[in-house]
Amino acid sequence: MSDIEDYEDIEDEILEDEPSKERNVITGAEAGIESIAPDTPIYRLRLLYSHETFLAVYREDTLSPNTYVIVPTRYGRDLAQVIGSVSGKLPPVSEIAWIVRVATQEDMDKTCKNHQLEKEAFGICRKKIENHKLEMKLVLVHYLLEEPKILFLFTAENRVDFRELVKDLVSVFKMRIELRQIGVRDEARVTGGLGVCGREYCCNCVSDKLKPVSIKMAKDQKLSLNSVKISGPCGRLLCCLFYEYGFYCEAQRNLPQEGMRINHKGESWRVADVNPITNQIKLGADDGRILNIPASQFERVDNYWRVKAN
Repeated sequence: MSDIEDYEDIEDEILEDEPSKERNVITGAEAGIESIAPDTPIYRLRLLYSHETFLAVYREDTLSPNTYVIVPTRYGRDLAQVIGSVSGKLPPVSEIAWIVRVATQEDMDKTCKNHQLEKEAFGICRKKIENHKLEMKLVLVHYLLEEPKILFLFTAENRVDFRELVKDLVSVFKMRIELRQIGVRDEARVTGGLGVCGREYCCNCVSDKLKPVSIKMAKDQKLSLNSVKISGPCGRLLCCLFYEYGFYCEAQRNLPQEGMRINHKGESWRVADVNPITNQIKLGADDGRILNIPASQFERVDNYWRVKAN
């Protein structure tokens, strides 16, 4: 949707597209592991290049947060960072990856060297894209740690025929090349940045396993439905609309609903506005009078709401 488009006329719930659900790491089930002992420590890891988070196990030793480890991915073994341990119900094997080993100093040195190579490859690839006049935006270049392969991530509005581009890149880098198209939410997760709140993008620094966001969430929180105000830099609805939605749903269940009629001091009033943040309820009379009453003054008796008698 464009930046000037409003959501005022949208009545139905509309889900914005989510980050890609394609799993890039190899799980235990895919590696032939059938079960995991209940007392096995589970860790949440983050791939450094894509900021994709996932669960993993390591049987050799206990891992501390910020430890770097090697994990198998669909493109080859690569570097990941331990965010922390996970407690609670054990997930199925199909959702858990397998840590190969703890990264060595040699791995870290190679990663630093690859970062410089990636910067150079980014400039080369972008120039090749311009030469081929392809409508695609290069987002990231990544050298695999234990595989002679370069991964190029890009965005595009439509499918792109990049076969000639791949040939050009192979002729330059003399190794395997893989181009992968990603969505705008994935781009935000990969590149990072600061949101309107002044903090880093949630999908980049918190977790990429975010719930779908809908227009209904913005409506229920009484936010402006102007897309400029409730959309993130990726152009999709703000992920943080989901965070407080549960509070609003719970609070509104314990308060009168907008539009209902309440008898107060012998007169019929309509609930004009319910504000769960300030705990104020606005009542409106047919003649235009307005009353602001604290929510604590309301009580429900026999499924009917009324203002408590003083």
